Amino acid sequence: MKIAVLGGYGVGITMRVPRCPGSGETVLGGAISHEHGGKGSNQAIAMARWGADVSLITAVGDDAAARAAHEVWAAENVDARAVLTGRASTMSGVILVDDTGENRIAIAPGALDELTVTHIEACASLIASAEALVISLEVPIESAQRAARIARDAGVLVVLNPAPAHAVPTEFWSDVDILVPNQSEARALVADVEPREVGHPVDDSRLSALLAAHVRGAVVLTRGAEGVIVTDPTGTLPIPAPHVVTRDSTGAGDAFVAVLTVEYLEHGDLRRAAETACAAAALSVTRPGVVDGLPRRDDVRAIAAVQV
Repeated sequence: MKIAVLGGYGVGITMRVPRCPGSGETVLGGAISHEHGGKGSNQAIAMARWGADVSLITAVGDDAAARAAHEVWAAENVDARAVLTGRASTMSGVILVDDTGENRIAIAPGALDELTVTHIEACASLIASAEALVISLEVPIESAQRAARIARDAGVLVVLNPAPAHAVPTEFWSDVDILVPNQSEARALVADVEPREVGHPVDDSRLSALLAAHVRGAVVLTRGAEGVIVTDPTGTLPIPAPHVVTRDSTGAGDAFVAVLTVEYLEHGDLRRAAETACAAAALSVTRPGVVDGLPRRDDVRAIAAVQV
């Protein structure tokens, strides 16, 4: 199967700390590492590991980080011919991971801001020939929106991972088949589309249902260790996640989106796809590192060995 991915690549500068500092506080005892990151690149690599034919649409700088990125894409069988080389530097992200495995991330987009509608138009045939287009919102919103419309006009499945949380134009919603937000992203989106709900307590099932009223197909709301909630025309179903010991949650959402998309394209059952994606995401959090943590299809069998 052929999948196009529109999203970011960046250098992840990860510091593991005993706990994340508060405002004005310094925490000692950290350990630092540099690794490949960016939601688009992570998702593309995870899909390729799951057996899909993947093309990545992103932008990088003319720098050492970009050269390293092309090396890893080649090694992971990700088609990078649609990657733009911009004038600014490659995106960088600073990630704090505490002893519980939870993370906090700050991003400098760099060359990603140069990924314009013009470049998306140049990729129209690539998008239209895919079975699915997966979009994350690291890229300019107008470029994401144009890509979704090209895909919709060609009958291509559109999967939107609205991360980082971003205001989404109303007309974008009708081009989305599967929306995959986490809890904070879902609340931000509901504030846009259902402002009367702001200030009222809304549980995750209600969040999912509110968002599902605005997309063409379904919402899969991810909830970390609590699993996911799938809302589609047949109703709403919570799906639990396997119980595992979390070492690093960075990249788990990308593993989930990737596996959900590939599995759904294979058998057309979104709820079954979500169950498998939960297992893949759970396995990823038991491993340190982002790319190293992205599972392969056979790896999910290891879930039985890591459940506690």
